[in-house]
Amino acid sequence: MTANKLFAVMAVAGATGAMIVTGCLSWQQSAPDKAGNSARVSRMDRSKLLIGAYCLQANARTEAHVKAINDSGVDFIVGVPFGSRGTLDLFAKHGVGAIVNGVVPGWWGGRGKAGTLREVNSPEKYAAGAAAFLDHPAIWGVDIGDEPSALDFPYYGEVVRQLSEALPGMPLYLNLYPNYATVSQNTEEQARSQLGTKTYTEYVELYCTNVPLDYISYDYYVYVAPSKFKGYVARMYNNFLEVAAPCRRTGRSFWYIPQVNSRPGLPPLSENRLRFQANVAMSFGAEAITWACWCKGWWENNVLDKDGNQTEQYGKLKKVNAELKTVGPQYMKFKNVDTCFVGFPEKGPDVPSVKFRRAGKLDFGPFSGLRASNGARLVVGEMEPRDPKGRGHALYVTAADDPCDESHAEFEVVFNAEKVTAFGGSGPVPVRKLDDGACAVPISSCGAVLLVSKE
Repeated sequence: MTANKLFAVMAVAGATGAMIVTGCLSWQQSAPDKAGNSARVSRMDRSKLLIGAYCLQANARTEAHVKAINDSGVDFIVGVPFGSRGTLDLFAKHGVGAIVNGVVPGWWGGRGKAGTLREVNSPEKYAAGAAAFLDHPAIWGVDIGDEPSALDFPYYGEVVRQLSEALPGMPLYLNLYPNYATVSQNTEEQARSQLGTKTYTEYVELYCTNVPLDYISYDYYVYVAPSKFKGYVARMYNNFLEVAAPCRRTGRSFWYIPQVNSRPGLPPLSENRLRFQANVAMSFGAEAITWACWCKGWWENNVLDKDGNQTEQYGKLKKVNAELKTVGPQYMKFKNVDTCFVGFPEKGPDVPSVKFRRAGKLDFGPFSGLRASNGARLVVGEMEPRDPKGRGHALYVTAADDPCDESHAEFEVVFNAEKVTAFGGSGPVPVRKLDDGACAVPISSCGAVLLVSKE
C-alpha cells in the first residue's frame, strides 16, 4: 500500500515531554554548539496533544490558506519546502509549525533499494545541507526520510548523530513503514525497498537499537480495501500493539498517522471514521495525530482539492480536531502503560492475531468491572500520571463496536470507582450513579471518553 505513494513526504505524530531513553536524542532537549553556547529549544510543545497534517502544495500557501490551517485545529504541516520563506513567515504569523523538507537529501524506502542509503546520500551531502540551513521561527523540525528499510537503520543512526551535531537542538524526523509492508506479500523486487527483516516486530526493534530518536512514527491506513476491511482492522490493531509495546519499554513517544483521504474510486471518509482512527490510537498512547493528506499528495478526497479549495473533509476534520483538542489537556497529564481489549472474542477476522490482553470486564487501579452496557467492544488505554509526584489513574476508552461506521449506537461505559471525573470531545461528561452503586458514562460508536480517578 505505502509503495503507491506518489512522492516522498514525511509525517510527524505527537510526542511527550520528558525523555527517558538512554542515549536517544530528544526533541525536548537543546544541545550546546561547538562554542559551548546554548542552542535552540524545540518549538513543538510536546506537553500538549498535537495535531498535524501532510502536504502543502504551491496553490495552498496564501495567508487565507494558512489561517484556515490554524482554524481547523491543525498545529503543524509536514512537507513544507525549506526554501519557501514567505510561507514560513505566514506560518509564524498564524501560529502554525512546519516540518520542512529539502534541507538534507530526501529518502523514501518505496523508491530506493534497501541498504543503499549511504551510497545515494553520503555524509558529505548531509553536511552540505546542514551548512546551508537557515533557521526560521516557524520551523519545528527537519525531514530526513520516510519508510526506510531496516537495512538502512545503522546508517540512519549515523545520520542522526551527524545532523544533531551540525544542527544542535533541531528536531529530526524519520517515519517508519506500517506492518502491511511485509516482505511476504510483495515480490522480491518490492521487498528490497521495504522492511528488510522477516517480521515487523524485528523491524521496529532494529529501529530502536540503531536510531537514537525518542519516538516511533508510522502511518497506517485502515479504510483502503472495503472487501478486506475486517482484515485491515485486525492488522491495524496488530500494528498498534507492535509499536506501543517498544514505545513503553524504551520510553519513546508514539506518533501516529491516520488517513483523512481515500483511495481512488472510494467515497470520502465519514466523520466517525476519522474519529475512530484518532481515538483508538489514543487508547494506545498516541501523543499526536498527523492526518494524510491536507493537500493532494496521494489518493483522493483530501482536505483541499487539487486547486487548493476546501472539500467536505475540512469541516469533518475541524470538528474531530476540536474534540481532540478539548480532551487533550486532561489526556496529556497521563501516560499510557498498557491497553486492554474489553468485550472482544479470542479470535476473529477483525481481532488481533498477535498477543493481546482481553477481558470481559476490566480492572485497573481503582476501576473495576469496566464494560459496555450493551456488551460492545471497547479498546481501553490504561494510564498513569506523567508527573512522578502525580496521583491517580486514568482510562482512555474507545468504542470499537463499529469502526466502519455502518450501524451507529449510543450506550454507556459502566464501572465501579470512587471520585471519578469524565471528559469527552465536548468537555466534562456527566457520571451517572446506578442503583447498584456502579457508575455509568455515555459513549457512542467510534467515540471515546477519558475517565480520571484521583485514588
